[in-house]
Amino acid sequence: MFASWGSVVYRARFTVIGIMVALLLGSAAYGLGLEKHLSQSGWDDPGSESVAAAKLADGTFGRDTNSDVVALYTAPEGKTIEDPEFQAKVVENLERLAAEHPDKILKINGGYFKVGSAPQLASAADADKQHAIESIAIVGDNDTEVTANFRDVKDEFYIDGVDVQLAGLQPVSGALNDTMAKDIRRMEILAIPAVGILLFFVFGGVVAAALPLIIGGLTVVGANGVVRLITNFTEVNSFVAPVVSLVGLGLAIDYGLFIVSRFREEMAEGYDTRSAVRRTVMTSGRTVVFSATMIVASLGGLLLFPQGFLKSVAYGAIATVGLAALTSITILPAILGILGKRIDALSLDRFRQTKNTEEIEASIWGRLTRWVMRNPLKVTIPIVVGLLLLIVPLTGIKFGGINETYLPPDSSTRAAQEQFDEIFPNLRTEPVKLVVSDADNKALGQIIKEASGAPGLIERFTPEGAAKDGVVVLKAGLVDRNESKPTIDYLRAMDSPDGVQVLVGGTPAIEQDSIAALLDHLPTMVISVLVLTTLLMFLTFGSLVLPIKAALMSALGLGSTLGILTWIFIDGHGSEWLNFTPGPIMSPVLVLIIAIVYGLSTDYEVFLLSRMVEARAQGASTTESIRIGTAHTGRIITAAALILIVVTGAFGFSELVMMKYISYGMIAALIIDATLIRMFLVPATMKLLGDDCWWAPAWMKRIQEKTGLGEPILDNELMPTDVPELTPIGAVPPQRKLAAPPAPRKPEPLTEPIPLVTARALAAKMSEDDAKARRAQNEARRSATGRPARAPEEIEDTPTAEPQTTVLPQPAPPRPAPTQSRPAPQSRPAPRPRPAAPAPGPATESRPIESWLADLRSTSAAEPRPISSPAEPRPSASAPSLPTRSPRSVPAPYEQETPQSSPARPVPPIPSRRRAAEPSEPVNGSRRSNGSPANGTPPNGAPTNGSRRRSVEEPPVDPDDASSGRHRADDGNAVSVSELIARQNRR
Repeated sequence: MFASWGSVVYRARFTVIGIMVALLLGSAAYGLGLEKHLSQSGWDDPGSESVAAAKLADGTFGRDTNSDVVALYTAPEGKTIEDPEFQAKVVENLERLAAEHPDKILKINGGYFKVGSAPQLASAADADKQHAIESIAIVGDNDTEVTANFRDVKDEFYIDGVDVQLAGLQPVSGALNDTMAKDIRRMEILAIPAVGILLFFVFGGVVAAALPLIIGGLTVVGANGVVRLITNFTEVNSFVAPVVSLVGLGLAIDYGLFIVSRFREEMAEGYDTRSAVRRTVMTSGRTVVFSATMIVASLGGLLLFPQGFLKSVAYGAIATVGLAALTSITILPAILGILGKRIDALSLDRFRQTKNTEEIEASIWGRLTRWVMRNPLKVTIPIVVGLLLLIVPLTGIKFGGINETYLPPDSSTRAAQEQFDEIFPNLRTEPVKLVVSDADNKALGQIIKEASGAPGLIERFTPEGAAKDGVVVLKAGLVDRNESKPTIDYLRAMDSPDGVQVLVGGTPAIEQDSIAALLDHLPTMVISVLVLTTLLMFLTFGSLVLPIKAALMSALGLGSTLGILTWIFIDGHGSEWLNFTPGPIMSPVLVLIIAIVYGLSTDYEVFLLSRMVEARAQGASTTESIRIGTAHTGRIITAAALILIVVTGAFGFSELVMMKYISYGMIAALIIDATLIRMFLVPATMKLLGDDCWWAPAWMKRIQEKTGLGEPILDNELMPTDVPELTPIGAVPPQRKLAAPPAPRKPEPLTEPIPLVTARALAAKMSEDDAKARRAQNEARRSATGRPARAPEEIEDTPTAEPQTTVLPQPAPPRPAPTQSRPAPQSRPAPRPRPAAPAPGPATESRPIESWLADLRSTSAAEPRPISSPAEPRPSASAPSLPTRSPRSVPAPYEQETPQSSPARPVPPIPSRRRAAEPSEPVNGSRRSNGSPANGTPPNGAPTNGSRRRSVEEPPVDPDDASSGRHRADDGNAVSVSELIARQNRR
């Protein structure tokens, strides 16, 4: 499928580029202004008790707007808030806001100052009369509308000559949105140029380095349009925007890096552009698609959680990953098909990294892998122990909700919120609430008395207002919002009076319910992702051991990453340097980190194992497959990890703790995964497992084979010319030459592959042996007859005619077939000859099982798949294709070039059908009656001069002696003259 797709993309490369670029740019245009359609909602569990309490209260009394915006006014130095001029400015500003923006400002809820009909509260000022507050309601039925309306009037709250600070839910949400937007701009300014420079050093050329950046840019702008489309059907959290930029740019550049690297590798091997594009899509393109599928499966686990935040992030990230894979197998191969060898344009020889297979396997990655496989236990034990130690801090992890502490300490919004909470603790915007239904005064008094005894409260529960429709809302402030779980548990454990419903709500309860829902669904998510990714990897690689090993490796890296994050962000190590306040981690962000990190680790595992399985499918041993796979992907995986580190590192400068958390988490995971795990732990464990790596039950193997998703075996290719040669109809076309085989590889004692004898090598070897035998026979016969020997260059490679002692009639030429009147011969392209079919040969010996667990297995390890064709040749020609005979004419004989084989172990000699005469044997090939030559027994009793072994009863004769009446026929047997004439007449 992928080979056909590669051919289609090459043939229609201009059409593919035009269609895909037009679609992506159209999506980008539709996604303009995406931030206006995002919201801060989606952090809660829609099915929780706290959300039910909020819906009941909002349905009865309307949306709670008291915490929308809290304006904190500070009196000028030397004055108080009672100053008339000061009060006049504040009141005039608030009245003008309500009058000029009725579509944005819902009402003035009240405060210390007298503004219209709003209630005036004495408790809205501190005892020193230095600070006062006003609560303002913003228009909107949902968080998206409220956030957008506040953004429009935010700047009009400030007054010249008056110290005004804005606190409350909307200022905090607006600060988070603005910070995320700045993070994206910072990434565009810092990360993209840095990635371009890094790609230049990876590829050594401007053109090659620019291609992954183009793919990344198109992916991100196209994904914005997809997210904008999703906002029409569901609320999308504002956190999706940086996630789309981070995942989309990073993965698209990584995929582009893998595709371009494989294309340059194929071009370095000598393939033309069409073949290189097809082979690139067939191998790296296929791996990119399966890698994206693994990441989508990992991110799909977020859809199992009830929080809208995780669902919206999953939608955006899945769309981004899908677009990254799509552009990598459509636009990028099409561009490569247009560029061809110009892919290395504008490059510097000093930094060019294009290497052929032998240079890659002799690089530092190949040498490092050999060292690891020589010391598998010495490598595995220390790394595993070290990673387990990094998991230990994870035991101290704490969860919390989003609040002002996620902003940097020097943020004005955070300072306003913290000052408000300190000056007015009884008016905090996140109290715990009790929504009571159908309670009389006696029952309500009993509930208030019992609830006020809950731990962690700073005051007794008091009604927010008068009861309506039998519903009343009670509220009380908390000492520490992050320690609200004991309070929530106490309130929910109370016994309610008969017929009375009590629901615990408020922001602290919503956060605790969200954490509980995440922890309840986390095992389901983990099991689902593990099963799905294991199944996909099995269908891809045909092994059950490899997916299990990959899951264990990914879990080890993920656990160590979360341990590092806990040590930094919860325990507070390095908080002064990184400019954040230690505290609990938002549980949704933690789940997002788990999905992203696990997906990335599986992504690199797929790239590494794909190259190993590809080598295995071509006949390499397990040890050789490990070395080849690691050597070919080590540099690319390291470069891909560095690129993602640069992209995520730009978000590390964010002012938001949650973005720092994601950024540093991905950096830690990439460093651990791309170095310790992929380059050391994976080769070491696979060396210990040996051939058990490829094991799977037979019934599962059959299912995998039926799906047809296994690794492709690259077939032989004939390198076509740009313009086909024209030959007359009926004429013999000139033979095309096969691509030259690779240069002999230096034998590797540890990872030496088993040699393969191909049909082409077998035919060439037999032809060479026949030619040597004929030359020796001709020379010996001339020496026996006393004729002078010809120079070596005069001896032909055609069979030497026997000296005739009897004149025989020449056979008549074959009668031409009846002909019909035909038009004059026309010219047509010469057909491409097919590769020679593999010649039947002796069965190869089974490869020794490479496994230290061989004694524990009940069945033998799985053997490699049979090879349908030999390793693909390279197109620097030396060996011509085997000639095919035409029924009308026979091509003239030509000098066959012997191909050079390239196994690490020399190919064993192949017995020839004809053998030169031994010095002690007669050249005429006569034998004794027992089958032995006249002058001694040849080794192994082999017949000389190609003659067949005679029966014991047949008398010995000399076929070259005229007196014997016998002569040698074409098949080498001695026959009588009459029989020879009859044979020729029968022809």
